[in-house]
Amino acid sequence: MKKVKFILVAMVAMLTTTAMAQATYTAADGTTYEFKKHGFLNLEGGAQYTLGEAKFKDLISPNVQFGLGYQFSPVFGARIQANGWQSKGGFNTDINELYKYKYVAPGVDFMFNLSNLFAGWNPKRVFNLTLFLGGGANIGFENDEANALAAKGVPFRYLWDGTQVLPFGRGGLEFAFRLSDAVRFVIEGNANITTDKYNSKQAENPDWYFNALAGLRINLGKGYTAVAPVYVPEPEPQPEPVKVVEEKPQPKPQPVKVEPLRRDVFFTINSTKVVESEEVKVREIVDYLNKYPKAKVSVTGYADAGTGNDKINDRLAAGRADIVANLLTQKYNIPAERIMKDSKGSRVQPFAENDLNRVTICIAE
Repeated sequence: MKKVKFILVAMVAMLTTTAMAQATYTAADGTTYEFKKHGFLNLEGGAQYTLGEAKFKDLISPNVQFGLGYQFSPVFGARIQANGWQSKGGFNTDINELYKYKYVAPGVDFMFNLSNLFAGWNPKRVFNLTLFLGGGANIGFENDEANALAAKGVPFRYLWDGTQVLPFGRGGLEFAFRLSDAVRFVIEGNANITTDKYNSKQAENPDWYFNALAGLRINLGKGYTAVAPVYVPEPEPQPEPVKVVEEKPQPKPQPVKVEPLRRDVFFTINSTKVVESEEVKVREIVDYLNKYPKAKVSVTGYADAGTGNDKINDRLAAGRADIVANLLTQKYNIPAERIMKDSKGSRVQPFAENDLNRVTICIAE
């Protein structure tokens, strides 16, 4: 029971951590990738070692596994899996007898991608390490060899015949190597624990079996969406102004005092997209700049300190400043030299409320 409680506490802690994981990645060419929930299929085969009283090589059996799962976030996923084929038992005594029996063990695994958890999500990463914990029901059958030995006088304290159903728990690691966007080559090792009755023998402790598997993980659907970078065209060179020599200097007009205009363009978490309700504020900046041709605007991007890390937040803040500046130049034809662009990441928090710091602050004057 203590082991079960420990596993549950560990799963809750890891689920809490995954809720804070960022789900965007920007490649070197400027392409932004956003994580997309998707299903996956596992097909694997390999070998099993059943812990028992015999030589190691005598307790090796063939093993296969099928899994159907869903990736809920860059870190957390779950799968329904069925593992099975054959287990072996034996006596390392003067009896020196071996016997085998068959089983199938359907269950559920909760999967935690440690590479994405500690290094950030990257859809193009070549290698990913995943921890999984789970359990289910082990259904044993065809225990004929053990029953035949029992008929000869071999002592089995937990001999079973027909079909036996026992609960099991398991944990392990999956090593995944990227072959393409849709396919990974996976190597998996897992340890399984069940009751002392599994191998028909009494040992006064739980029974264990271990699987080493290799195969393919196939994504059922696209695991991300990609957004190409927006390139700002270079401004065309302006002709040199013609100098006009005035005969008499004219008195300089008194400057008209213009009040500065500030607009805060807010964003949703992990996003650099300006929604329609926030673009109204950008148009107000445009109206101001068109009214006052000599005015300029400073555009500063921010990210909230409550999520992500400095590397991710620096990229988000810069992207938020870029998208507002691009709207001004490309959509509303404001010259680039009238725009001063900056980003502060999450090191500066202009607002006390965390969520309000997903923002680009525009000050025109």
